[in-house]
Amino acid sequence: MPAILFYILSSIMLASALLVIFQTHPVYSVVFAIISFISLAGLFLTLGAEFIAAAQIIVYTGAIMVLFLFVVMLLNLRRGDIEEKGGSWLKTAGSIGALVLLGLLGGALSGRIPLGPRGPFSQEVLRQAGNTQAIGRALFTDFLFPF
Repeated sequence: MPAILFYILSSIMLASALLVIFQTHPVYSVVFAIISFISLAGLFLTLGAEFIAAAQIIVYTGAIMVLFLFVVMLLNLRRGDIEEKGGSWLKTAGSIGALVLLGLLGGALSGRIPLGPRGPFSQEVLRQAGNTQAIGRALFTDFLFPF
């Protein structure tokens, strides 16, 4: 059952993320980004990270994306405005960024780019203390200065 839920949520997230990129209307793009964030929170729930899923919904979907939506609606963008200000270099920069991203993704999947060491918290440690306590303990001990 978790594998089926993973495939459903990941396909929703992938489709909505692609629609964020390829959507020409900025308001629809923000709405698809919200859908992508909600499906990411669902993926966190399937992993047993309830605190991170709630933080994802509250912080990203509830605050940041609503702010983006208000800004986009206040800007009142028209298609002609973007094309008049030099939209051709935006397409070139986007294509270069997509190629770099695909190269990094391919390198990470093939194992040529190291992804870093695994964290100290195994599934057993998280089941004993809970993930909220583990996050709090890590923030206030090892990562106190950056926090």
